[in-house]
Amino acid sequence: MAVTKIRKISSWILLALMAISIGVLALFFMGGVTPESNIDWKEYNYTDQLLYWMYAMVGLSVIALLAFGLLQFGMSLKTNPKAALASLSVIVVFAALLGITYSIGDPTPIPSITNVDLIKYNVPMWLKVSDMWIYSMYILLILCVVSLFATQLRKVFTK
Repeated sequence: MAVTKIRKISSWILLALMAISIGVLALFFMGGVTPESNIDWKEYNYTDQLLYWMYAMVGLSVIALLAFGLLQFGMSLKTNPKAALASLSVIVVFAALLGITYSIGDPTPIPSITNVDLIKYNVPMWLKVSDMWIYSMYILLILCVVSLFATQLRKVFTK
């Protein structure tokens, strides 16, 4: 009974987040461009809202990963310490992924930025942080696609 309730709640949350994401994307692409935009460089009206939504989704994902990983660690520490260490390894691997992708980020300032508001973020630390999140998302996306294919292949070969 509890499993179906959890499944219903998580399904509704997933559908709500997908609906909001589709709405934000539609707002971004159909919201028009600023009058100062030229043909080479379009400046969309709702870029800020799209970026804030993306920040919220990445933040929620990281918080959920840490919270559920620590919760699983705490619950299984009493009964099965070996499984507890395995659940803690997810957090360690995620931290290692962030550390590796931060270290390979490019700290070279972008010379074409002339906007006064953006110049304060054109420093090596923020450039490496943005590269860290972009590379991490690429790696996690690739791992998700590979795991989907591996799961389907395993189903085909086990029948």
